[in-house]
Amino acid sequence: QLQLVESGGGLVQPGGSLTLSCKASGFSLNNYAIGWFRQAPGKEREGVSCLSTYGRKLYYIDSVKGRFTISKDPAKNTMYLQMNNLTFEDTATYYCTRPYGPICSDQLRSVEHWGKGILVTVSS
Repeated sequence: QLQLVESGGGLVQPGGSLTLSCKASGFSLNNYAIGWFRQAPGKEREGVSCLSTYGRKLYYIDSVKGRFTISKDPAKNTMYLQMNNLTFEDTATYYCTRPYGPICSDQLRSVEHWGKGILVTVSS
């Protein structure tokens, strides 16, 4: 059974760091792109970052470039999102996603599978 299970969220102060993990099961990260979306309170869901099967890393939100890093550990079939220098605007529910194939996209319709999401709250 295909599953995407997020972990690592929580409450952090502005300027702090968190690392989100996404444990994938039922498929290999070597064969699919995998990424993160987020949805802030009262806002639409948006693509954050994606890692293609070819190793290309994409960041769709200008404000996260240079602060967020996406990576994966094929041996653990797990993806990560390292988030540094967090701001209030990063508060959101973060979703691990798998597109239909090896290509990344920030479009909601490109996502075949979603994790349940995990909350990240940046607050002082």
